[in-house]
Amino acid sequence: MSDMSIIEIHNLTKTFDGIKAVDSVTIEFTEAKITGLVGPNGAGKTTILNLINGFLKPDEGEIYFKDKKIDGKPPWEITNLGIGRLFQDVRVFRKLTVLENVLMARINNPGEQPLKLIFSSSKVKQLEKENKEEARHWIDFVGLGGREDSPGESLSFGQQKLLAIARLLAGKHSVLLLDEPTAGVNPIMVKPLLELIRKIVEADRTVIFIEHNMNVVLEIADWLYFLNEGKVTSFGLPSDVLGDPEVRRTYLGI
Repeated sequence: MSDMSIIEIHNLTKTFDGIKAVDSVTIEFTEAKITGLVGPNGAGKTTILNLINGFLKPDEGEIYFKDKKIDGKPPWEITNLGIGRLFQDVRVFRKLTVLENVLMARINNPGEQPLKLIFSSSKVKQLEKENKEEARHWIDFVGLGGREDSPGESLSFGQQKLLAIARLLAGKHSVLLLDEPTAGVNPIMVKPLLELIRKIVEADRTVIFIEHNMNVVLEIADWLYFLNEGKVTSFGLPSDVLGDPEVRRTYLGI
């Protein structure tokens, strides 16, 4: 693995019913950068994310995260290593408050352990206080300050995406996999969402995202991979990739 890479994929292949959704893909993702995956529907973009976070096991190939081989590991183990996922359908806890949603990201919460509650109650209270302070920090960070007592279902869809991102940050994920972060979001929410993604990278996190809005891709991506029929057919700076005549013909119909 190169010094700047945080995730590397080597010769990755995944087949469904005889069709190669991902076909011998080799790519790498640079630490503290924003890397986009673009291409037509069925190109293999979401399958790659599902392979990275353990929802799928590859038929062939290897995935490395910080020099650790992770392909085939279960999703819970991969997320505990520091790879988090934002899904298109967000998946916030609708009946819990914003604060409670973010606190759910904390693993091994001492307040969930009965013996510690009995024998170390003062320490537990202190740790819970610290957890709440950190949760409030991330709520403010994503732009939801003042909404910590609001139930998740009271937020707009765009705000729920901000909440889901706050939960990932509170869970100390160093890599965030964002599946179409601006899809379904009110246009007035797009700019704050993109500004947040930049802030995340400035805080030394790595973002890998799928997006169909090419204006968004051009605005925030540092590097781009174009996929078609399971293969990477072009990669480089966003302006170069989207200016590629073959990409324009295949994807943009130009």
